[in-house]
Amino acid sequence: MARKGDSLTEYRRKRDFERTPEPAGGESPEPGARPRFVVQRHRARRLHYDVRFEIDGALASWAVPKGPTLDPSARRMAVHVEDHPLEYIDFEGVIPSGEYGGGDVIVWDTGEWEPHGTDDPAAAVANGELHAEVFGEKLRGRFVLVRREQDGVKVGKENWLLLHKKDDHAVEGWDPEEHPRSVLSGRTNDEVAVAPDKAWHSDRPAAEAAEVLRPEPVPGPSEDELAALDEFGKSGSWEIFGRRLKVTNLDKVLFPGRKGGKPITKREFLRYAATIAPVALPYLQGRALNLHRYPDGTEQKGFWHKQLPQHAPEWIARWDNPEADPGETTTYLVVDEPAALVWAANFGGLEWHPWTSRTEAMHEPTYALIDLDPGPRTTWDELLTLARLHRTALEHLDVIARPKLTGSRGIQIWIPIEPGPSFDETRAWVEKVSRSVGAVVPELVSWKWEKSDRDGLARLDYTQNAINKTLVAPFSPRPSAGAPVSVPIEWDELDDEKLRSDTFTIRTVGDRLAERGDPFRALLGVRQTLPKLT
Repeated sequence: MARKGDSLTEYRRKRDFERTPEPAGGESPEPGARPRFVVQRHRARRLHYDVRFEIDGALASWAVPKGPTLDPSARRMAVHVEDHPLEYIDFEGVIPSGEYGGGDVIVWDTGEWEPHGTDDPAAAVANGELHAEVFGEKLRGRFVLVRREQDGVKVGKENWLLLHKKDDHAVEGWDPEEHPRSVLSGRTNDEVAVAPDKAWHSDRPAAEAAEVLRPEPVPGPSEDELAALDEFGKSGSWEIFGRRLKVTNLDKVLFPGRKGGKPITKREFLRYAATIAPVALPYLQGRALNLHRYPDGTEQKGFWHKQLPQHAPEWIARWDNPEADPGETTTYLVVDEPAALVWAANFGGLEWHPWTSRTEAMHEPTYALIDLDPGPRTTWDELLTLARLHRTALEHLDVIARPKLTGSRGIQIWIPIEPGPSFDETRAWVEKVSRSVGAVVPELVSWKWEKSDRDGLARLDYTQNAINKTLVAPFSPRPSAGAPVSVPIEWDELDDEKLRSDTFTIRTVGDRLAERGDPFRALLGVRQTLPKLT
């Protein structure tokens, strides 16, 4: 193996950096730090695991078709490949088709390592035998890489063997394929392939090639910003997310308490809006927003408000509907920054309903929606049955989707799609899926249009797939006692006997996010085509 100065020569030779915006090599971490290792599960022409050890400012690399194992009786073939730059150590995403190594990559394991029996691991590799003590999340203990030779002659000079010593970390029969998820994101290769965090565009200059598809949430409000809200009297001028808002009637009750609990004031609601805004922002940005306003609280009748008022601050993003007929809404609010959602909350917008198409392509939805609307006779268990049947149908179709509690009585399922299909096409697709599900349990479902004709049964409402027909946004409150919230859930939570559609409120959803995160983040950046249905 070549030393630091030229160890990446072969790596660079195989890649055209005018076409493929990959890093060309960086420097080692500070002296004295323990070196790192990574194992990347890589699906290119065929599945293999890339085992990489940090040595002398680069990643010494081996491709291991069957993957590393803790089983000391196993001998894995390992192909010694060119060194990779240190920047690759946390790369997870998709290498473009047609480029060298094109395919999807996850960080299957990572951690630190120490060479054993040598102070010069580069020389050990050059001499054909490396002993490595690894400290990963999946892999632990002593690994040995040995170049295959016969009578002192290299056999297929790139071919090595990888094995695990029989030590305290050895596990008989341990199979890497039984542990398929990334240690960074928790996702599988399939999930990364469909929804990569980053896309690389070979036709752009290297510095501009990375397109971030699933950005990290923007920072939340500071403790000082929240404390300032608490210190106001009935009103004040609130500096929040770098914007100054006049907040009023802070002690007004907006939601009655639940089961003897304290009522929720406008001050507490604004605190929730500011705290949740960075989490909700990806589902609101670039979309016209319909507000369900309750300026006098939920015990008074609310009303829909779509037209952005003239008194809205100039910094508020907005969209002019080019197809508005006389008397229709001409200018909509667009929540492109967290402060805009706080403004909407202060304006009395207790429910947030974004369009499912973006303003730049108003006739092309980015989600197909399944709305499980219970009737008066529908029990919670029956609604769960309908949701689970849809789960099975979508799994059979290999479609990525996630359910969401409405915060009222229902369940919705959001299916991200590649822009292109019209609302008519998505509505027809959802109708076919839901009618197939309804045929399994016809006693639970009515297809009648009028509620009075449904005999109290549930409706699988595919008609929500239409322009300017909206479903409540993820993490939006609902106008009921206790301020329940519409919360995304994982599919397996449909099997939790404690689950209810209005389980989470603005007072508890923070703990929920801290424990489970946001399941809908798995949908961001997904660009899937709805499969044809027979």
